[in-house]
Amino acid sequence: MKRLMDFVLSTVLLLIASPILLLFMLLVWLQDFQSPFYRAPRVSRGGGTFTMMKLRSMVVGADKTGVNSTAQNDMRVTRVGHLIRRFKLDELTQLLNVFVGDMSLVGPRPNTRAWGVDLYTPEEMRLLTVRPGITDFSSIVFSDEGDILKGHANADLAYNQLIRPTKSRLGLFYIDHQSIWLDIALIVLTALAIVSKPAALAGVTRILTKLNAPADLVRIAARTESLVPMPPPGASTIAS
Repeated sequence: MKRLMDFVLSTVLLLIASPILLLFMLLVWLQDFQSPFYRAPRVSRGGGTFTMMKLRSMVVGADKTGVNSTAQNDMRVTRVGHLIRRFKLDELTQLLNVFVGDMSLVGPRPNTRAWGVDLYTPEEMRLLTVRPGITDFSSIVFSDEGDILKGHANADLAYNQLIRPTKSRLGLFYIDHQSIWLDIALIVLTALAIVSKPAALAGVTRILTKLNAPADLVRIAARTESLVPMPPPGASTIAS
């Protein structure tokens, strides 16, 4: 049922989004006359590798700088790229991955291998038991990832200390409670977050509370408090 919903909705959404995608593909190409797509290697369900399609928001060769996490003030992001990231247009092209079955509309976000899955604890490895998704709880909670990492000298370290612990916990919580109705709710809240993130966060906390999530996870997901360094699931020490 989930795969059928993914196939049908990705087809419909690709048709609806095609005019916007074509416009921004042209704008990206006009910047430097290079491909408007970034083909990102990501770890798939089961630990394999697939190519995630993204509308390119950075300069060509940005992935060769050795930095994986992106802050809002990252100089590698182009002028058009800031618009692409602001409205999550780079994720629209991932509907192609959903269409062919590499990804699902809803599921834990796909990760890189180096500085990503290679750092997973045994508990986090459970994130690879389902298809990665375009959106999930953490996509809404940390939609301002660039702002969170802004100003940190080491964006990758800040990501692993401030974002990864809760992001992984939310991904594991989704796996344990996944359903078609939860998927539909998260898709609606993802769209709502573009218009009003506070309203989307309120929806996330309601769902987490209804599903009896741990109180501290609900509190962090509400994003009313400053994020503090925490160990990832299954670890006793903070990443360093």
